[in-house]
Amino acid sequence: MLSENELSRYNRQMMMDGWGVGVQEKLKGSTVFIAGAGGLGSPVSIYLAVAGVGNLRICDFDSPEYSNLNRQILHNPGRIGVNKAVSGKQTLEELNSDITVTAFTTKIDEDSVEELVGNADLILDCMDNFPTRYVLNDCAIRKRIPMVYGSIWGMEGRLSFLQPPETPCLRCIFPDAPPKEVFPVVGATPGVIGSLQALEAIKYLTGVAPNLKGKLMVWDGTKTEFRNYKARRDPACAACGNL
Repeated sequence: MLSENELSRYNRQMMMDGWGVGVQEKLKGSTVFIAGAGGLGSPVSIYLAVAGVGNLRICDFDSPEYSNLNRQILHNPGRIGVNKAVSGKQTLEELNSDITVTAFTTKIDEDSVEELVGNADLILDCMDNFPTRYVLNDCAIRKRIPMVYGSIWGMEGRLSFLQPPETPCLRCIFPDAPPKEVFPVVGATPGVIGSLQALEAIKYLTGVAPNLKGKLMVWDGTKTEFRNYKARRDPACAACGNL
């Protein structure tokens, strides 16, 4: 049940068609795993927290540095050297004390991912490297739960809602990982893509609107253009081809 404070906090979103108290309670009962508490993980977790997603599992093994602070808005200069998941938990609980935030400081790999994701209804891929993205992708397939993919570079971003066999998986779209690099980024770019990731999550958890399935959205911030490209399943995909 929602408290009086929650009814007041979420009043404006509950005014939307098809939402109401029942849908808000459904959101409160949901669990989301957020992989990464950096540039994308910051807006993702903030907007899920203030929307009232009841259980956030946020994971990051790294600590913020000054070079992160142009985009990683979960953190501040006083948190330099503090684990990002722990710092993020503090910020999110200050924003909304009615939700439960669990911080994980473990590195996501094949040995840890199952326990870290746990009973989540959805995975938010907020990582900055494809080896870890593939680990999350494979876990999502095994657990039969969707994953929201987001990535950024400079003033460009990409987004897709992945739910095989209805959609391709990440390996279908990106069969080979690009080389790891330190890439440029202005903070507004993960702000845009992270907000869209959060919106995809909210749409899925509430059922109030369809998701970006079977498409790869590319945002060009230099031209302020959104383009959607059809994404196809690979029947020979090693990850989801047998579904």
